[in-house]
Amino acid sequence: MAAAYLGVEHSLTGRRWVGPSADEDRLAEAMAQGTGLPGPLARMLVKRGVPPEEAEPFLAPSLRDLLPDPRRLKDMQKAAARINAAVEASEHVAVFADYDVDGGSSAALLIRWFRHFGMAATLYVPDRIEEGYGPNAPAIGELAARHSLIICVDCGTLSHEALAAAEGRADVLVLDHHLGGETLPPALAVVNPNRQDESGELGHLCAAAVVFLALVEANRQMRGIGRAPLPDLMTLLDLVALATVADVAPLIGVNRALVRQGLRVMAHRAHPGLAALADVAGMDRAPTSYHLGYLLGPRINAGGRVGKADLGARLLATDDTAEAQALAERLDALNHERREIEAQVQEGAMAQAEARGVEAPLVWAAGEGWHPGVVGIVASRLKEATNRPAVVIGLEGGLGKGSGRSVAGVDLGAAVHRLQAEGLIERGGGHKMAAGLSLSEAQLEPAMERLSDLLARQGAGASGPRDLRLDGMLLPTAATVDLIEQLEQAGPFGASAPAPRFALPEVAIADARVVGDGHLKLSIRTAMGHRLDAIGFRLADGPLGKALLEHRGGAFHLAGRLEVNSWQGRQRPQLRLEDASPV
Repeated sequence: MAAAYLGVEHSLTGRRWVGPSADEDRLAEAMAQGTGLPGPLARMLVKRGVPPEEAEPFLAPSLRDLLPDPRRLKDMQKAAARINAAVEASEHVAVFADYDVDGGSSAALLIRWFRHFGMAATLYVPDRIEEGYGPNAPAIGELAARHSLIICVDCGTLSHEALAAAEGRADVLVLDHHLGGETLPPALAVVNPNRQDESGELGHLCAAAVVFLALVEANRQMRGIGRAPLPDLMTLLDLVALATVADVAPLIGVNRALVRQGLRVMAHRAHPGLAALADVAGMDRAPTSYHLGYLLGPRINAGGRVGKADLGARLLATDDTAEAQALAERLDALNHERREIEAQVQEGAMAQAEARGVEAPLVWAAGEGWHPGVVGIVASRLKEATNRPAVVIGLEGGLGKGSGRSVAGVDLGAAVHRLQAEGLIERGGGHKMAAGLSLSEAQLEPAMERLSDLLARQGAGASGPRDLRLDGMLLPTAATVDLIEQLEQAGPFGASAPAPRFALPEVAIADARVVGDGHLKLSIRTAMGHRLDAIGFRLADGPLGKALLEHRGGAFHLAGRLEVNSWQGRQRPQLRLEDASPV
């Protein structure tokens, strides 16, 4: 095992620091010399496996070059042809969507596309508590009585019984990305890169990206018969970008190009809903993937979690400025409510998980009355704290609804699907990194025991706290706005494409204080008098916060990611603090 970076074997958060290897250092130096790129940027490209000759196209990804042919997906031509037939006949179309950001964005894509042709598609989003995830027979039956085409987005792949309610009355299309079963539901077309009979090459797409590809194919078919004018799909990429980031899809291949182009579209603020939401979220600079994942996404999700399920989709689909403003304010208020509920559930779940033990392959907790709208977020918090797959379940009246989050290399969705196949839970499914399930209270203990066993076979629980992987060292004087902008050329950053993380060696803390809701604010001082600010979100109460607040002039190695802090028209570099170690 290589020596710990800067000698940090056990940091203040309990992690071992791992830096670039000697080979990575050598390759990065060669790339910097051969391409003229800054050293830190060259180091990032080396870690991503980008050779020098591919650096330029990587830094400027072209959607035209990376967008796959939609027809690579099974049933795509059939689905697009049926969508176009609905337009030609001015049919009544319903869009059945999941209640999260991906579902809402997918629905908004279709609603906006149909609107171009003067059609008002009906939106239906199931209530998380009353109806649960995905299509249900009563809702599908009711929609089939009034519509000739139902399009299920971000759901439906496993909904055999529910979709059967439309047979003989309406055609059903499924545009989804969740893991499929051995058989397909009774639908005219099921377009899903994660069907069992697909290659999996496009399995990293979110549902909104699948819908976007379907509309690309629909436009292509219409263009082939001379139909014009057609919807400008490029103006809809802000919705695809939002869904890709919020659904934690890996930012690789075409996903990276979709998000990058989508951020450019979003910066124009052409969609009233996203513009209004950005305003209530306090966004004061051009959008980044961080804004999508941490400011916009949670507010859109808040409607499905603790409010009315269709609020997010309605916001994303509207062209009415006044409606957009009202919906954005409502979602912002619901997001505050969601945070309060989440904090209460998280406290109980963490205590329960710790009492049960957090060294097992699976960390789980279940509680009576826990709101099903926040169990997924709390599961994510448990996963982050323990480096284990985590499941959190809310119980009510002997029934439980839960959500899980996984770690890299462990396919939680497949394991949950196996539980359902074995009859250990009532319902379950998802994808590699996230899953949902429903079960009775009597099934709880045996189901979690079996799930733990299935995850252990994949390697879950074999490691302690995650190593902190660093891209290299950086002096505070080198942390400039110009450098950050250069590094952002390798973005957008997110799942499977983390922002670079640097170590600042042997820095002195000039000032440390608590701000906001348990955040740690630092001012770093160098021997030459240079200062750099740092912020550590929710770090003030832990061992790291305590040590830095009581620094007494001692020196520390700090680790984190660089960002630009915009305040009152001024831009300054800032370190997003993640870890530290006394020297």
